[in-house]
Amino acid sequence: MIPGGQPNMQALLQQAQKMQQDLAAAQQELAETEVDGSAGGGLVKATVTGAGELRSLVIDPKAVDPEDTETLADLVVAAVHNANEAAQQLQQTKLGPLTQGLGGMPGLGF
Repeated sequence: MIPGGQPNMQALLQQAQKMQQDLAAAQQELAETEVDGSAGGGLVKATVTGAGELRSLVIDPKAVDPEDTETLADLVVAAVHNANEAAQQLQQTKLGPLTQGLGGMPGLGF
């Protein structure tokens, strides 16, 4: 701090740049990390990235009943939802500490 209570702007800018780099690295890691979700006791499995992008969907043939496509659709939705919940937890783990640190920087409005 500079005498008179004013923050050192250069130090604040360096801190903001470091936080931005850390955040970008964490976001890249999330985009590359895959998490799984399932439904129906594993009959339907979904894989999403930590950023929430659906990468794969595996459906066990036992889940396919031509007379009951609604149940299969429900299982697909549930598996994707389950995988997205895992992705959100991963996001909280990776980004939470970084975004909490932004709250202490005046003028950023986080």
